[in-house]
Amino acid sequence: MSRDELRIFSWVAAAAFALVAGVWRPRRLHWTALGSVLLFAALNAGAGIYVLNHFSDSRWSTGEPPLSVPSFSGTPVVGQFLEPLDSALNGVVGGVNEFLAFKQALPVALDFLAASGWALLVAFPIAILAASISYAAARRRTADFEKYRATVDLLQEEVEQLKRQISSGNSVR
Repeated sequence: MSRDELRIFSWVAAAAFALVAGVWRPRRLHWTALGSVLLFAALNAGAGIYVLNHFSDSRWSTGEPPLSVPSFSGTPVVGQFLEPLDSALNGVVGGVNEFLAFKQALPVALDFLAASGWALLVAFPIAILAASISYAAARRRTADFEKYRATVDLLQEEVEQLKRQISSGNSVR
């Protein structure tokens, strides 16, 4: 995947999750919104880590060609004595090329990590809102349950009174 495809993938995956979870549980849209924002943050963080782990990949480069080492071993007369210098220069230039590749991949990774950070920043108020909505719904359910419980207790009391009246009425006759 290219850098643009990775960026689009995180948006599409979060939107698809929100859509599917919203259809599956329409009464819990606040938790669905929080889940999709957290999924977006996780996907972007994963993409940033992926870029840092594969920094030598050409997808993150800005188009600069890697450095190359001139060969001293082909030099007449002293070429055979310069072979250790060739291997040392290859090692140094290889390290410089890795550093340049990391330098080019770092802004791409930081873009993904910054998007993840912003998503986490947005997730915090959404989490507070979702928790408060759930708390209010739980209090409402508890109040409804208490109201129904009071009604049941009242009806049980009336049934007991009816039983007493019926039993006292039967014993008088």
